[in-house]
Amino acid sequence: MKKILLAAAVLLAMTACGQDSTAESGGLKVVAASSWEAGFAKAAGAKDVTVIVPPGVSHAPDYDPKPSDLAKVAEADIVLYAAFEGFAGKLKEAAGSKAKVIEVALDNSPEKVKAEVTRLAGEFGTTEAARTWTSGFDTEYAALKRKLAGKSPVIVSQAFVAWAADLTGVQPAGVYGPQPPTAAQLADLAAKKPTIILDNSAMPAGDALGNVQAKRVVINNFPGDDHDLIGMYKANADALQKVLG
Repeated sequence: MKKILLAAAVLLAMTACGQDSTAESGGLKVVAASSWEAGFAKAAGAKDVTVIVPPGVSHAPDYDPKPSDLAKVAEADIVLYAAFEGFAGKLKEAAGSKAKVIEVALDNSPEKVKAEVTRLAGEFGTTEAARTWTSGFDTEYAALKRKLAGKSPVIVSQAFVAWAADLTGVQPAGVYGPQPPTAAQLADLAAKKPTIILDNSAMPAGDALGNVQAKRVVINNFPGDDHDLIGMYKANADALQKVLG
């Protein structure tokens, strides 16, 4: 009887280890509303990530999912969405009772990114993977800031990309949006005498800001097809460096 109990205990321990290994491999099927949520999911350790909004859609929140898109949701273990996405309700309905639906706070400010990645890893069971990613992110982000250090631009920014000013080591002198700026707001922005305007690729205000004399940098919040958040930061840093010289 002792041998039988010992064998059972060993088997249970091996099974538990196997389950932990599966969890840490990110074996869950994750469906992300856009590449932005997908970037957070990948950073958190998810391996099997499907995106609803296809590449090339300029304003993801306005995308209207097709039946084939919703079929992907029905097969998911976890569905990620953001509150500002107009089609989020359809995703939640399509998920049914199987998938766990998680709202993601999409903000690329470094501290908020790390907090959200850590939270998602807790949901996925991939805490160690997220910890490794966070450590690498801190190193990469610090390197990008050193690359842009010493320029001291005066920046005005669209509200949803104001985080990018931190790459240059400064805080925005003024922020506009998300609604198109009024004449009074434009006058106030111009009075800041900005050297750089940060515009949002998903909701550009270039025409409205035409009279504000400054170089324009279009910031893209969304990672590419590789869903690499760090790659997104690097691409935006490169855009800033071209203007800063």
